[in-house]
Amino acid sequence: MDSRRSMGVTKRLGFVSIAGLWAFYFFIITGRSALMLPSGQIELLIYRVVVTLFAIGVTFLLFLFLELFANKPLRWRIPIAFAAALPVAAAIAGFNMFVFEVADPMNVISSPEWAEERAAYERELARDPTIAYKAYVEAVMGRYFVVVAWTLLYMALGYAQVVRRAERRAAVFAQEAQTAQLRALRYQVNPHFLFNTLNVLSSLVMRGRKDEAEQMILNLSTFYRTSLTAEPADDVSLAEEIKLQRLYLDIEAVRFPERLTIDISVPTNLASACVPAMILQPLVENAIKYGVSRVRRPVTLSIRAWEEGGKLFLSVADDGDPLPEGDGPHGTGVGLANVRDRLDARYGEDSSVTAGPQEGGGYQVVLEMPVNRETC
Repeated sequence: MDSRRSMGVTKRLGFVSIAGLWAFYFFIITGRSALMLPSGQIELLIYRVVVTLFAIGVTFLLFLFLELFANKPLRWRIPIAFAAALPVAAAIAGFNMFVFEVADPMNVISSPEWAEERAAYERELARDPTIAYKAYVEAVMGRYFVVVAWTLLYMALGYAQVVRRAERRAAVFAQEAQTAQLRALRYQVNPHFLFNTLNVLSSLVMRGRKDEAEQMILNLSTFYRTSLTAEPADDVSLAEEIKLQRLYLDIEAVRFPERLTIDISVPTNLASACVPAMILQPLVENAIKYGVSRVRRPVTLSIRAWEEGGKLFLSVADDGDPLPEGDGPHGTGVGLANVRDRLDARYGEDSSVTAGPQEGGGYQVVLEMPVNRETC
């Protein structure tokens, strides 16, 4: 947008504001005239329509003139507007006097019904020759305040547009900032996962388990091809998110064939619910790292979903051994903090993360977020 026009008002809005103001003035004057001068109202109404149209046209020219100063500071725009309003008011008052008193094309003022008013005016004029000038000045001042009222409305409309544009820009900047934050948080997950997977592959190759390494490479390729096709800040369906986690768990199952038991329970009606992409990944990864890899017995890793009170709940839990005293929540808590930050950036106070050890061992993380089927 051209900054020079930042305070400008569109021509359509300017014309509507001008027409609205003069239409209001027209109805006020017409009502007063109907009460004070019941005769000749049809002809006077026609005269008044012509004068009103002229006033709208001249005020629109004032609008075009003021638009030339749309980039100026307010301390300049106000005196310019007040000064420019005076000749506009003078032109409108002069045209009004010409139509009603000089031209009088429909002979309203010269009709017999107005004879008494004309005679009274001529007597006043004979007594005070400046009365016509004074009447004109009074008419100019009356129109001047109407025109000034419009100029103030015009500047208010200009500032209102600036505020609206600023609000729109702020909303766009906020959305871009949130998207960038979500993108950064998700990219924080991917290298961590890749690092762990490459360690597993290295271990398999060193042990001569080439078939398992090949299968893991295929699963890893599928995982990344699937997860990186979408924009990082996009939502995905819960079914797609679970599919990604199954791919990851298939990779880890090569490493822990006897120790990892997978239990996934997602109701059919929640498969289409939208969730942030890879939101479960750090939780599943932590469950493997701190729940499965630390023990020599089978450990069940469960992923569950349910709906309650218009909210979607997702849980990732394992029944591994309790963590040693003094350890953080499944290690350093970076993955958990990542998930919490992503949900907060996406849903704010409408989301929560609850995490803690389970009775008898293991660890559970429960995510709460609005049920949403519109953004994926």
